[in-house]
Amino acid sequence: MEETYDAIVLGTGLTECIISGLLSAHGKKVLHLDRNNFYGGETASLNLTNLYRVFYPGTEPPAELGANREWNVDLIPKFTMANGKLVKLILHTETVANNLEWKCVDGSYVMQVSAGGVFSKAKAKVHKVPATDSEALKSDLMGLFEKRRCKKFFKFVQNYEPNDPATHKNMNLQRQPGRELFAAFGLEDNTIDFIGHAVALYTSDAFLDQPSHDLIMKAKLYMDSIGLYGNSPFLYPVYGIGGIAEGFSRLSAIYGGTYMLNKPIDEILFGEDGKVCGVRAEGEVARAPLILCDPSYVLSLDKARSTGRVIRAICILNHPVPNSDNAPSGQIIIPQRQVGRRNDIYVSFMSSSHCVCSEGYYIAICSTSVETDAPEAELQPAYQLIGDVLVSFIKVYDTFEPTEDGRADNLFVSKSYDATSHFESACDDVLNLWERMMGEPINLETTLRPQVAQQPPADS
Repeated sequence: MEETYDAIVLGTGLTECIISGLLSAHGKKVLHLDRNNFYGGETASLNLTNLYRVFYPGTEPPAELGANREWNVDLIPKFTMANGKLVKLILHTETVANNLEWKCVDGSYVMQVSAGGVFSKAKAKVHKVPATDSEALKSDLMGLFEKRRCKKFFKFVQNYEPNDPATHKNMNLQRQPGRELFAAFGLEDNTIDFIGHAVALYTSDAFLDQPSHDLIMKAKLYMDSIGLYGNSPFLYPVYGIGGIAEGFSRLSAIYGGTYMLNKPIDEILFGEDGKVCGVRAEGEVARAPLILCDPSYVLSLDKARSTGRVIRAICILNHPVPNSDNAPSGQIIIPQRQVGRRNDIYVSFMSSSHCVCSEGYYIAICSTSVETDAPEAELQPAYQLIGDVLVSFIKVYDTFEPTEDGRADNLFVSKSYDATSHFESACDDVLNLWERMMGEPINLETTLRPQVAQQPPADS
């Protein structure tokens, strides 16, 4: 460890592992350290023993849950958009792409509360999310005339080209807010809800007051992701999302990166010029002119500020998620307005079809941004949807973002993972960090391949 490197990376979360792999592949000498004894940080996938060790120290997993090796439980619930940035980053690195196996997520659903009548009570119902004009016509989310209006909206999104005004419906979509776009199509509040939250995947109603262009591009990403690899816009790796971070770790190792787990960091070192110059870990010193880390490594340096809290509840079930057509995997989005909140609630669920649990069991992960002093109570709408729970693992995570962009002292800090159900915001952070660190954006149109050392010619 006591050497000089081009970069030191602290923490093995997905963001850090992607950048570590890319730095190594671009010829940088990288040292990658983590205080934990496993890869992935908050994006790790744990077996039962490690899961219980983290949440219930000293407690052994029940024998009836099956073999330890059959469980790969994600700490955070994230799917991958089939046409999203994470897939592009993976395809950019041939090594990672060749070492991951993916399957489609089977279904995407949205919860809608129907109003009560004279002889009935208000009722929450789960619906499949329509994402094409033909699906909109079949959906029971809307009445007949609303289906036609929704079909027109989806066709408009599908045909939208940012640089072609003829596709803009005589609107300035870079300036006009989302609510004006929806008004132009005469869409009802519940339809706006599922488009904004279950198709464009916003976590709150902020899209109503933001430029329509952003809303359209997010909806377009969802629609473009359908059909690329199957009938779902979402992909999920076999054996859990922890394999993605491990894949980029292997990429770094192929190009000469050095990894050390279970290595607590004593201090980040700065030179007389105020720039980072290395780290001290267990008495050893490694030097580098550039350091990347997750926020937990710089809280004492006031290099990260709080952005809120996220609660995540990992629930083990012995039955399919109700009202999901017995789908082995999927997500349910509970839009904020449906339950009187400021932020959406998410339910992601997986099963043995993705090799994350023993056969006959399901893993449902409920999450949301915390709004009150009783975080677990905020997940009640999700608990009501997933049915009986055998055991749950609940944690409230503080979330942070860097206070500076890192250019002044070469200490670059990633953002915490948010409550969204996908990796798009994390990949935005990866691309932004790379450009700040390297001074230019990464070219995802190329493919990185390991260089094979040339053999010296045989003696004649």
